[in-house]
Amino acid sequence: MSSLKGKTALITGASRGIGRAMAIRFAKDGANVVLASKSTVPHPKLPGTLHTVAEEVKAAGGTPLVVGCDVRSEEDVARVVAETKGAFGALDILVNNAGAISLTPLEDTPVKRFDLMLSINARAVFLTAKLCLPLLIESAQAGRSPHILSLSPPVAAKDGRFDPKWLKGHTAYSLTKYGMTLLTQGFAEELREHGIAVNALWPQTLIATAAVDMLMGDEGMTKSRTPEIMADAAYAIVTTGQLALTGEALIDEALLRTRGVTDFSRYLSAPGVEPLPDLYVEPAGAPRG
Repeated sequence: MSSLKGKTALITGASRGIGRAMAIRFAKDGANVVLASKSTVPHPKLPGTLHTVAEEVKAAGGTPLVVGCDVRSEEDVARVVAETKGAFGALDILVNNAGAISLTPLEDTPVKRFDLMLSINARAVFLTAKLCLPLLIESAQAGRSPHILSLSPPVAAKDGRFDPKWLKGHTAYSLTKYGMTLLTQGFAEELREHGIAVNALWPQTLIATAAVDMLMGDEGMTKSRTPEIMADAAYAIVTTGQLALTGEALIDEALLRTRGVTDFSRYLSAPGVEPLPDLYVEPAGAPRG
């Protein structure tokens, strides 16, 4: 495993939650962190903006670059890439963290909501990867082991078909998240020849984020792990060089166990409270901290 010192990471949806935690974790190595999100001004109900995260990145030892961006906009993403190159001259890591969610069945899912999830989830993975590709190829040519990482789940199959357990009741959302993973695995094969690693990452349990708070309230937040477990897992992935890890749909806990982590109690939102499994994963066989 290598260090991220001097490397540049672009994280979408970086103003709070998992994106914020990843930005701070990368900054602890001295990384340059491009914070891309629509949240450049305070939200009336949600804490944090790109500017508050930028201060935390500085305090952790990194160099931040704040760029307001709507990942649905090709112009916005192109501007983020241009400002990244202008500020740091390179890009080594792309993290597709921005997301939209609606766990609703067909009759209760407005077409506009479906379009939103499709554009922020699956389409943004395609768009950001395409526009970042020239810089990532330059990173590979310089021997810097570039990575693309998307937050999406393993594609669970049963008897040769998608497991209906993860489709019924929220098919539209599942389509967009599975789409992210299919793009990830396809890009991994396409970009292997360029020396670019491409992986997906998903949590074993609920993570205490604004989305969980919105969907499940205090109970969900209490029975969650903190975003830091996803940040540590992401760090483990993007510091694995030489295409030793690519084309995988990884689970945070399982990955960290392979890296020697056995005590997960430090990630609990509420000490002593067992976290609930997230969507698309079965409960872990081993005891959880």
